[in-house]
Amino acid sequence: MDSHAADIQFDEQGRCNYCTSMLARLAEYQPTDPAVLDRRLKAFVETVRTSGHGRRYDCIVGVSGGADSAYALYLARQHGLRPLAVHMDNGWNSELAVNNIENLVRKLGVDLYTHVVEWREYRGLQQAFFDADVIDVELLYDNAMLAVNYNLARRYGIRYILSGSNTTTEGMRVPRNYNWNKFDRKNILDIARRDGMKVRSLPTIGVKRYVWDRLVRRIQWVPFLDFIDYNKQRCIDTLVEAVGYRPYPYKHYESIFTRFYQGFLLPSKFGVDKRRLHFSSLICSGQMSRERAKELLDHSPYPDPDDLQQDIEYFLKKMGWSENDLEAYLARPERPHDQFATEAPLYNRLLQLQKKYLAGR
Repeated sequence: MDSHAADIQFDEQGRCNYCTSMLARLAEYQPTDPAVLDRRLKAFVETVRTSGHGRRYDCIVGVSGGADSAYALYLARQHGLRPLAVHMDNGWNSELAVNNIENLVRKLGVDLYTHVVEWREYRGLQQAFFDADVIDVELLYDNAMLAVNYNLARRYGIRYILSGSNTTTEGMRVPRNYNWNKFDRKNILDIARRDGMKVRSLPTIGVKRYVWDRLVRRIQWVPFLDFIDYNKQRCIDTLVEAVGYRPYPYKHYESIFTRFYQGFLLPSKFGVDKRRLHFSSLICSGQMSRERAKELLDHSPYPDPDDLQQDIEYFLKKMGWSENDLEAYLARPERPHDQFATEAPLYNRLLQLQKKYLAGR
C-alpha cells in the first residue's frame, strides 16, 4: 500500500494502518488452531441446513466464474448443502468464465440461475458513468449483483447468501478513494438521469431495502470462506482436479470489462492499481512474499501486451467508441461520486447507530 490510499498512516516500523487492521481481522477470523475453524464451519453448516429445512434450497451462492466464488460453491456441496448458484451476465463475461461456470454447476449437480442484463440499457448506463468521470464504474454490476441475490433470497425464503469474499485474500479495507458504496442506488439513478438514461430492467438495491432485508427478513450475506483456512492456490488446485476449473492470471479477470477496468482504466485515469490491495492481502496472510509482490508491480497488470491491445479493441467496439473517445475520457479529471445524489449520509448514520448499539451490548 502507498500514500495514494486515503487516510493511510505509517507507524515507526513503517507498517500502515491498512495492514495492521487486516492482521487484526485475520487473528479474529483465522485462528491458529484448525479445530476452532472446523467447529465454526460445522456449526454454521448445520445452522444453514436447519434454516432451509423443507425448502428447495437452503442457501444461495453467487458465482462469477472466479476462483473464490467457485470454491465457495464447491465447499457448500462438499458439506451437504443445497445451494442455488446465481450468476449475473452483464454482457462482459469472458469465454473462460462461461466454461468454468458451466463445468462447475454440472459436475456439482447444482441448479444455476442466470440473470441476463439487457445489453443496450447496460451499455447506456456504463456510458453515463464514463461521462460522469466517477471512479466506480463497477458500481453498476456490483449493485445489480447484490439486488439479484437478495431478490432470489426473498423469493425462495432463503436466509443465507454464501459469498466467496474472505479475509485471507481480500481482507484489507478498500480505501474510500478506490470505489463507492455498493448499495448507493440513488447515485446510480442520478448519474443515469443526468445522461438521459432511465434504469428500466437493471435490478438495483438501496440502503433502505438492504436494511429491511438484513434486519427484518434476516437475510445474511456471509463470507463463507472465512470458515476455512483458505489458501487460494491450494483451493484452485482442488478445483482444477475436481471440476476441470481453468484459472486466470489475476483476481477478477473472469470479466473482460473488470480485467480492462482494473488493468488499464483505473491505473491510467485514476492512478489506482488494485493489485496493491490484492497483493497486500496475500502478504498479510502469508500467501505471497513482499519481494514477489514488488516484482509483479514492476510490470503491467497485463502479462502480455497483445492481450491489452485486444482488450482495448474489444472495449472500443462493444462500447461504440473511437480511439479519440478513449483518449478524451482518460484525459478528463475525476469527479467524486458525491457530486451526484447519494445515499451515503443515510448509510453512514445507520453505520454509526450500529456501532453504538454494538458498543453498548
